[in-house]
Amino acid sequence: MKKLLERYRFFIITIIAVLILTAINAKIGFKAFSIAGYSFKEMSLVIPPVFVLLGLLDIWVPRETMIKYMGEGSGIKGIILSILLGSAAAGPLYGAFPIAAVFMKKGVKFSNILIFIGAWSTTKIPMFLFEMSSLGSKFAITRLLIDIPGIIIIAYILSSMVSKEEVKKLYENAENL
Repeated sequence: MKKLLERYRFFIITIIAVLILTAINAKIGFKAFSIAGYSFKEMSLVIPPVFVLLGLLDIWVPRETMIKYMGEGSGIKGIILSILLGSAAAGPLYGAFPIAAVFMKKGVKFSNILIFIGAWSTTKIPMFLFEMSSLGSKFAITRLLIDIPGIIIIAYILSSMVSKEEVKKLYENAENL
C-alpha cells in the first residue's frame, strides 16, 4: 500500500488540491474536473491504438532489423528513417514516448530515438501541409529546412551530454516495461 501511495502521490495530491479548490470555488473546481475529464477522454482514444501498433511492432519487426536500420552502425540511414517515422506519425507527443521505449527494447541508437521524438513534435506531415496552404510554401519549406538540421544537432548534443551509464539505465528501464 505504501508503494502504491508513493507511486501515485502526485496524482493523489492533485485530486486533493482540486477538491479543496472546488470547496472554495465550485465553478473553478468543476471547470478543472471538466478539463481533466476531457483530457482523459482524449488520451483514452489515442493510447489504445498506439499500444496495439506497438505490440505489432514488437512482434513483427525483429530486433536485428531495427539494429541494422536504426542501431549504432546505422549512420545516415538511421537518421533519415527516424525523421520519416517521426514526421509520418499521428497523434499528440505523448504517443511518441511508448514508441521510444519499444525502440530502446529493439536496440535503436539513443540519438535516433531523440531525432524521432524531435521529428514527431516538429515536422509532422499534416502540419507541413497546413503551413503550405495557410502560410505559403516559402515559409513551410524554410521552417522544415531549419527544423531538420536543428533536430539532428540537438539530438547529438543531448546524446553527448547524457552519460553512458544514464543511457544504459534508460535502456534497462525500457526492457522492464
